[in-house]
Amino acid sequence: MNVRGSCLCGRVRFRISGALFDILNCHCSMCRKYHGAAFKSRARVRTAELELTAGAETIRYYESSPGEHKGFCSTCGSPILTRFDRDTANLTIALGTLDDDPGVVPERHIFVGSKAGWHTITDTLPQHRDVE
Repeated sequence: MNVRGSCLCGRVRFRISGALFDILNCHCSMCRKYHGAAFKSRARVRTAELELTAGAETIRYYESSPGEHKGFCSTCGSPILTRFDRDTANLTIALGTLDDDPGVVPERHIFVGSKAGWHTITDTLPQHRDVE
């Protein structure tokens, strides 16, 4: 697989050479606030299979909870990736930043116990109150 992605302004660009896995929609309050949406669609990717092809110096990190660092473009604010102190071998990528069709779709919803009251989940994907 070879999937390209970028931020809104195009300063940050990346390529993923491996498989995307653990694809899901997260409805937790932090993801909703970070993405400004009802949920965050994301996938895991192996750190070694993500290449920042432009703008690595533009990415800033915010430690949203201990050991969890949200990476965003400091120019346009696009949320791009999350890295974890406890799992340096993997990252998560915001699916909305992908420029190419990754050929995968979300497999489940997590943290639906704290989903936005104004949003109704209308698909048939499994729903988990917390994370599973």
